Amino acid sequence: MNKIIVKHDHPNYLAKWRALPEGSRYNGAYYYSHDIEKYIVPNIKTDRPINVIGVRGCGGKDRMIVFIHHHLHPEMYDWLKKYKDIIIVTSNEEFGKQLTHLGTVIHLPLSVNVEEVLKHKVDKKTKNACYFGNPWKFKKGDLEKFVPKNVDTFPPMSKEELLSKVAEYKECYAIGLCAIEAKILGCKIKKCDSRFPYPNKVFKVLDCKDAAKILQEKLDEIDK
Repeated sequence: MNKIIVKHDHPNYLAKWRALPEGSRYNGAYYYSHDIEKYIVPNIKTDRPINVIGVRGCGGKDRMIVFIHHHLHPEMYDWLKKYKDIIIVTSNEEFGKQLTHLGTVIHLPLSVNVEEVLKHKVDKKTKNACYFGNPWKFKKGDLEKFVPKNVDTFPPMSKEELLSKVAEYKECYAIGLCAIEAKILGCKIKKCDSRFPYPNKVFKVLDCKDAAKILQEKLDEIDK
């Protein structure tokens, strides 16, 4: 069995996570790292230690595979300099190019458990448009340029409830995992971030198990 050395029960991670504003704790990084732990790691074979959260101050080892989830500030990963022969896994290919001085970088596209998302799909959509993502971005005014004010948003709720709500909409303003899940639910994805002007083309559906196969091939190539 693969050895996960750092995951979501690490005390430093829990402290950082609990310090986040309530509306931003359950973000894409939170859900994706859990999917990695649950659906990707069990489907790869490696003798390397694995860090699924990639957070400073939450431990590490030489040769580890570290998954990173934030793609704006490369300096936040400088703590990886102390470790030798590490593999960095990122879903953002361009950002990964800024981390090659730290170790070997693998680009692994975002993936979801397609079967679980499909459970929430409905036969007939009854609502027009919604925003699916972090509600705190609305409070900061980050989305006003792209998302109409009358678009429906959602209060904090479980992921299962949220997917059932989104499934009712014809259009969805979303990026990242949210965009992929909304596509599976049959929504047309609308632009809500200047970095992704064509979200329907950028965020493609990939199942976690297929992502594990991609990762395995790349790991085998590195460690052969």
